[in-house]
Amino acid sequence: MQAKQVFQNMSPYTPGKQIEDVKKEYGLTRIVKLASNENPFGYSDKIKEAIPNMIDHLEIYPDGYATALRETLARKLNVGEKQLIFGCGSDEVVDLICRTYLEEGTNTVMATPTFPQYKHNALIQGANIVEVPLINGYHDLETMLDKINSQTKVVWLCSPNNPTGSLISGEKLTDFLDRCSSDVMVVLDEAYYEYIEANQNPKSLGLLKKYSNLVILRTFSKAYGIANLRVGYGIASEEVATYLNIARGPFNTTSISQLSALTALEDEAFLQRTYEENLVNKKAFMKSCDEMGLSYYDSEANFLFVKLPTSGDALFDYLLRKGFIVRSGEALGHPNGVRITIGSKEQMSELVTNMKEYLALI
Repeated sequence: MQAKQVFQNMSPYTPGKQIEDVKKEYGLTRIVKLASNENPFGYSDKIKEAIPNMIDHLEIYPDGYATALRETLARKLNVGEKQLIFGCGSDEVVDLICRTYLEEGTNTVMATPTFPQYKHNALIQGANIVEVPLINGYHDLETMLDKINSQTKVVWLCSPNNPTGSLISGEKLTDFLDRCSSDVMVVLDEAYYEYIEANQNPKSLGLLKKYSNLVILRTFSKAYGIANLRVGYGIASEEVATYLNIARGPFNTTSISQLSALTALEDEAFLQRTYEENLVNKKAFMKSCDEMGLSYYDSEANFLFVKLPTSGDALFDYLLRKGFIVRSGEALGHPNGVRITIGSKEQMSELVTNMKEYLALI
């Protein structure tokens, strides 16, 4: 049976190398995965302790409204409960936005390279894609504004941007919203929000009251460390949230994932440790890159995109044989570089040693 025409030129998402696959392929017993921006410090011990008590009544559907999580998160963020949309990861909320607002004859504006699911889901809905190249890793906001026209329905701002880690400042964000038509939805994807240094915080939630066309995306997959449980969310006006919840499946997050996210919110000490250790290890890695003569983009996330004198694939292959999985820039639409998740102090030290060995060979 023939799918829609657009599918003929698309392919499924290709995830990074999986640990067990690499072990088998290279005969390794230990793998350090620094490719998917997961939390190297795991997740809250409080979740680990609570999960055994979450597995009763698996025969019953979960709370489709995610009531307890919704109430707690709304209080924490100081927003209305009806402003929240929960998804199976924030990438499901991306899909909901595309299904609700995009169709043939419309277009959507985004940076390139950026999180690929914006483009992927928009194409499925038949929308035209308008891509604006980054400038030194940052969104070219002026050109993005210039590209908006009467057919534009959604603009995507990934901040910190994946794969470069660059942040849109609060001042520039406000200026963009002031100048963008109120008829165009502006999606601010803050998947890495919890890693932003305090003095750089754009305080985006405060903009929701003024700009009804703003939608903010966040997730429990990164700093909170429960990527496997798939909980993300959007914050929007009640009107937009209502439309997105119409498109949302009735039971798209499980009871276990909802309760785990709720428990994660309670463990602020774990989140603070994650933030602090990531920042220390990232700065140490940046210093090592300086010493190796490698440049990189500014990053307010838990990864660093490192530019290389060779292809990203070449360093990727070399590190793979050493038991390290990173993400090649070639796979991310940015050749001659690698995106490296910031790991533990010990992991990063060993990684730097391997990178130095690689550079000595080229």
